[in-house]
Amino acid sequence: MRIQLTQPAIRTPEPGPISESGQGGTAKRCVHAVILAAGRSTRMNSDLVKVLHPVCDRPMLAWVLDACTTAGCHDAYVIVGHQADQVQQAFAEADNTHFVLQTEQLGTGHAVAQVEPALTEFDGDVIVLAGDGPLIQAETLSTLIAHHQTTGAAATLATAAIDNPAGYGRIVRDDQGNFIGIVEEKDATDEQRRITEINPSYYCFRSPLLFAALKQIDCENEKREYYLTDVFSILLNAGHAVNVLQTVDAAEVHSINTPEQLAHVSLILGERLRKEQVS
Repeated sequence: MRIQLTQPAIRTPEPGPISESGQGGTAKRCVHAVILAAGRSTRMNSDLVKVLHPVCDRPMLAWVLDACTTAGCHDAYVIVGHQADQVQQAFAEADNTHFVLQTEQLGTGHAVAQVEPALTEFDGDVIVLAGDGPLIQAETLSTLIAHHQTTGAAATLATAAIDNPAGYGRIVRDDQGNFIGIVEEKDATDEQRRITEINPSYYCFRSPLLFAALKQIDCENEKREYYLTDVFSILLNAGHAVNVLQTVDAAEVHSINTPEQLAHVSLILGERLRKEQVS
């Protein structure tokens, strides 16, 4: 895998100001954010890369970066691919934001693996989010980070229960309710597709364990892609702790893949902003 990192120069920063609550104080470990933003806009009927489509007058990626900053993340590593130059230009003034080029889009696991050279010496935590989910709230990330650091887990993911889980990866548990793994919808059985606990792609990992596990994933699936979600089963099978928090409000879950979803998310976010202004 060829890795290209853009300016500013990559560095391992000193721990940032994050407490167990996610905001203020001193963290047990520094936290960086990795944001997936390399995909095309195949269903958006637009030549513009998806993460630059406006939601409430700002590129949707801006809302994700804001949530990471407010939750206390020190640096953000944005994985770009399609229209990489345009994304970098749009966020050229963003503080502590770095861009990592994924030259081939071979799946979410492959995308995150591109960041490893930047974090080789980093022993803190990494949250991983999708750039097309502008409804993510800083409070959710703060809760995720705090729980992850307090419990000492190798990985922690937040999940949601929704009435219509179509299109999302499903959370698979055993008969005792213990987390087993995540199955993507295209690879799921009919029984698994009936599961309503879904994966909105909000993750926190110990950085060294994440990149070690990524070296073990394969593309033996329907889409022939390297799935980031396979990391959780790999960590469990290696004896590491993986925590699951069913804490994500259904209103936060909506990602954007079509013009109709863009309009729907814009309405939800607009209403949230109006409520904040009057509160």
